[in-house]
Amino acid sequence: MNNYIFENLKTKYLGKKIVHLEKIDSTQKEVWRRLNNNNIENGTIIISDIQTDGVGTHGRTWYTTEKNNIAFSFFINLNCNINLLHGFTIEVAEIFIKIFETLYNIKIDIKNPNDLTVNEKKIGGILVESKCVGNIVKYIVIGIGINTNQKKFPNEIKNIATSIKNEFNIEIDNTKVLETFCNLLEEKLIRILGVV
Repeated sequence: MNNYIFENLKTKYLGKKIVHLEKIDSTQKEVWRRLNNNNIENGTIIISDIQTDGVGTHGRTWYTTEKNNIAFSFFINLNCNINLLHGFTIEVAEIFIKIFETLYNIKIDIKNPNDLTVNEKKIGGILVESKCVGNIVKYIVIGIGINTNQKKFPNEIKNIATSIKNEFNIEIDNTKVLETFCNLLEEKLIRILGVV
């Protein structure tokens, strides 16, 4: 199953391999499972319509209970000094700020260090996990969840969480957002590391 077709992908590796699932516990956990089984290619993106036990920061759970939102994780081989990735989570968040401003002319805010917000309500989160040997980052696994087109939220979170659809009354093209993100992130990695 793969409903995500990137027609304007300009990357060398990021997003070239897409695994699209209907439902899973967590895209982040799935990347780690495949890593542990040596069964994942560099730049692979795992996307799920619904997550039942998504991974957030500080052990929190990120639920993706409706389709038409963005929930994905991806794997990147790096082998670089850890100092080169200082502030990387914020830089990933800034890419999304740029995407939504450019494609939809809307303003998304960053709540340091890893939340995306609108009107002080959370619409998204970014989780960066890594495997290090000494000061060398061997690879990173990045998980991202964004409430793009969700309309209803459980009572326990509706006062602190929202979606782009609810706040701006626009429909987000998730495929376009992901494709643009892949292009911009790989450009940034080239600038940070000097090579891909």
